[in-house]
Amino acid sequence: MWRAFKPLDAAHAELKSMHVISEARGQGAGRALLLALLEAARQAGHRRISLETGSAPEFTAARGLYAAQGFTPCPPFGGYVDDPLSLYMTRAL
Repeated sequence: MWRAFKPLDAAHAELKSMHVISEARGQGAGRALLLALLEAARQAGHRRISLETGSAPEFTAARGLYAAQGFTPCPPFGGYVDDPLSLYMTRAL
C-alpha cells in the first residue's frame, strides 16, 4: 500500500512532502489531504507524526496549515539535523 508517511518506529511516523498545485490552493485541498494522511497514519497504528518543512516565507501557508491541525515545532527527528532552512513539527495522533 502506498503511503505519504514513513514509519520511524512502531509509534512514530514522518509525514513526507505534500504539494497542492497553485490552482487548487485556498479551496481546502491541502487540509483534506492532510486530514486523510493523519487518519491513515492513525489507522496504521502510529501515535505520533512529525514533518520537516521549509522556514522560508514561501512556506508560511504550509506551516499555518500544519499548525491549524495541531502540529507544533519540535527538534530534528529521525536522521535530520538542525538546518536554518528547515522547520520541524510534530503532533500526537
